[in-house]
Amino acid sequence: MLTAYSDTELQLTADVLVIGGGPAAAWAAWAAAAQGVKVIIVDKGFLGTSGAAAASGNSVMAPSPENWEKDVSECYSKGNNLANLRWIERVIEKAWLSLPLVEDWGYRFPKENGESVRKSYYGPEYMRVLRKNLLRVGVQIFDQSPALELLLADDGSVAGARGVQRQNHRTYTVRAGAVVLANGGCAFLSKALGCNTNTGDGLLMAVEAGGELSSMEASSHYRISTAFNASVTRAAPFYWASYTDEAGNDLGGYINGRRDPSFLHKALLKGPVYARLDRATPEIQALVEKSHFIAFLPYKKAGIDPYTERVPVTLVLEGTVRGTGGIRIVNESCGTKVPGLYAAGDAASREFLAGLASGGDGPNAAWAISTGQWAGEGAAAFAKSLGAHVHERVVRPAGQAGLRSQYPGSETFGSEAVVRGVQAEMFPLEKNYLRCEQRLLDSLAKLEMLWQQVQGNPKQDTVRDMEFSRRAAALVAVARWAYFSALHRTETRSEHIRMDYPETDPNQLYYQATGGLERLWVRRDWVKDASATPPVLTTQTTASVLKL
Repeated sequence: MLTAYSDTELQLTADVLVIGGGPAAAWAAWAAAAQGVKVIIVDKGFLGTSGAAAASGNSVMAPSPENWEKDVSECYSKGNNLANLRWIERVIEKAWLSLPLVEDWGYRFPKENGESVRKSYYGPEYMRVLRKNLLRVGVQIFDQSPALELLLADDGSVAGARGVQRQNHRTYTVRAGAVVLANGGCAFLSKALGCNTNTGDGLLMAVEAGGELSSMEASSHYRISTAFNASVTRAAPFYWASYTDEAGNDLGGYINGRRDPSFLHKALLKGPVYARLDRATPEIQALVEKSHFIAFLPYKKAGIDPYTERVPVTLVLEGTVRGTGGIRIVNESCGTKVPGLYAAGDAASREFLAGLASGGDGPNAAWAISTGQWAGEGAAAFAKSLGAHVHERVVRPAGQAGLRSQYPGSETFGSEAVVRGVQAEMFPLEKNYLRCEQRLLDSLAKLEMLWQQVQGNPKQDTVRDMEFSRRAAALVAVARWAYFSALHRTETRSEHIRMDYPETDPNQLYYQATGGLERLWVRRDWVKDASATPPVLTTQTTASVLKL
């Protein structure tokens, strides 16, 4: 790789640039390198420890072939007629074929009767193995180097990215033939475990480059956590919990012996809720503590016995990390509307896999494995097609809000205040979970005021200032797209709940594309035959445009 250094900027070239540091990014970088191209990967944190996957264990939707039909059917049914059977089949097959590779690279899956059981992984070890493999195949990794904006060639294709290196206190530019955005979804800095790097940066970069988002109304995913340590969002132990109010009255929460998924949201709106894991048998206790040990660390640190003592619980917003909204992909190589730009993992919309339901845990893990590889292969092919003069293209930076002021001479905006303003609209259950037209309009008006702030003069004194002002802009942008999409889907479907439209409308079988910076828009992309074929979408005239 050609490298030129200066006092203020590091300049690099590669065939494929991957932005992100989780499983999808690692698989994309490996798949691209396997095509014989030069690959650079830049991560906001340390590839191997940053992101949601590295923080704990995770199941993987990668059943053996004899169970494919069953798992495909179950996954499709959860998508509420918006998932796509062909995509689900592709994801399951690719994940199943890929996990043996991880074992070859050094990961040790548990054994049963001498056979490897590849149903889940331990996040820290899984990511350590993926990082080690990337170094083995020659991928150049830049940690602590958040990308801030994409570079565009004169023909509108992506030509690399620009960012900052925290530890070296300088900027960097990577000129590349193609770029894969695999830098996660957006949890709005809710402190959900492993999600502090998931602030929607990739979504903003994609739209600035001319890309589109889709299913952003599926951005209201909350998960249970202990209130005294509202970070570890592992729901499995709470399947065996009894719930009571502050006075000790039983709150129920189960339907035919299964936990009601909407129970806790509604109960918390009425007052504090307490949980005790007293429904778990000793056998279940041992199994859950082994497979979800990180969920028990808060109890151990606090000296609490969760099986005999009740603890206050809360819900933590995970947004699009376990929701499904993200960058709209337009082909089976996970390409976007922008030539040379690909999306994978949580950064990409998972609508084909899950509709508007959560793809959390197993489906998400399989999605990261499969889309990472498809995006990496697609990016490598695109970069090769550009020929030897790829880095001679004239390029321009695409970044706007949080990087460059539209109002020179204006007062510098405070990124922390902007973040708090976004969280005030996105965190409350009564705003983001139980949605209605008036509350959505009220929040959009406040978010529009924040958007005008981040158009102003960003603080740029240090690389941290650059990163944080850009992060604030991304959070505002994602919140606006999420609520604007929610406003225009006038039904309740899966995780998108409209109190003023409580029924699922069988006539709303479409994905909602969205985008725009100053002027937001939505478009209905009708699903022709989600049950039998790959997604074939027809574009209707723009349904609505709003400038608040």
